[in-house]
Amino acid sequence: MQVKQILKNKGSAVITAPPHVSIQDTARKLKKHRIGALVITDDDGGVLGIVSERDIVNAVADFGEECRSMPVERIMTRDVRTCRPDDTTDALMEIMTTRRMRHLPVIDEGRLAGIISIGDVVKSRIEEIAFEAEQMKMYIGS
Repeated sequence: MQVKQILKNKGSAVITAPPHVSIQDTARKLKKHRIGALVITDDDGGVLGIVSERDIVNAVADFGEECRSMPVERIMTRDVRTCRPDDTTDALMEIMTTRRMRHLPVIDEGRLAGIISIGDVVKSRIEEIAFEAEQMKMYIGS
């Protein structure tokens, strides 16, 4: 399955934030939307970074209470690994496993087009395997 098919099923909405928003406001946004990562964008929607729950936990461990008011750009990952709509779930699994990542922004023609989580990839693989098993049963039964 390709990324574009996953996005077709789940939608392409991405929760974003500007780099100057506080870490506390970022945590609130993650909680409100029940997500594990936010894409940090510039005024034109360009990807500047990504911040995850793990980044916030590390900030609390490193800076304590004072991190709440710090801008999220201080802790975001700047070297953002992305994927394209034509990438396959197999390729995403390789990237996510090797680099220990749980979220990949999707870039299409230079623009943010969605975000794929490890949960999305696992769900799509389960659906593929179930479909293949059903096809095999039908083949054997005929």
